Amino acid sequence: MKVLALDTSTLTSTCAVISNGEVIGEYSLNQDMSHSERLVPMIENILNELKIDISEIDLYGVSTGPGSFTGLRIGAATIKGFAHVFDKPVVGVSTIKGLAYNLPFNKIVVPILDARRDRVYTGIYSWVDDEIETILEPDVMNIEILMDKLEEYENIVMNGNGISVYGDRIKDRFGNRVNFAKLGQNQCRAVSIAQLALQSFDKGKVDDYYTLAPEYLRVSQAERELKKGE
Repeated sequence: MKVLALDTSTLTSTCAVISNGEVIGEYSLNQDMSHSERLVPMIENILNELKIDISEIDLYGVSTGPGSFTGLRIGAATIKGFAHVFDKPVVGVSTIKGLAYNLPFNKIVVPILDARRDRVYTGIYSWVDDEIETILEPDVMNIEILMDKLEEYENIVMNGNGISVYGDRIKDRFGNRVNFAKLGQNQCRAVSIAQLALQSFDKGKVDDYYTLAPEYLRVSQAERELKKGE
């Protein structure tokens, strides 16, 4: 089975193709370009390099957030379009769970994405018998509240772009109880989204490409500004 997956939840655009349990292609770009400019050319390039026609893809996966409102909409619309045209199954995957999947076999995994104003998008996960289990569902919260929740845990590993913003505060509080991921594990990766999408598909859990929608967890800035003016 060939799986094409995307993650456009942050500034990084990433797409990957896995086939029969192997990663056969993965592209990631973190440049000063919009997702709308680079995403479709990236998909075209990776499929051309792999000599795979888009119609040969059996399953589509996409990160559903939280993250960039515009990025999530572009990624979801692109994948839903492909799935609709070729009538193939699609699975939406939490961005936070996808990040946690980058850190296999760690006891407690806590991804953090910067949500600004001292807030992070986060969740708490644990690996049990080679399966990732959710302890705290993806949510947005103040960094201090998250740290309060983490007091009961030992041997915590964290990743995500929130580390560059809040890492010093976290280390000051937890010291050696917390470790931060290395560079290759710290960004959203489409290959993790692809693997999680395939796992869901194998369990009979798929989404409707008509109704699949991003999970923002908070209203957009544009909506907040609109409410202020009412």
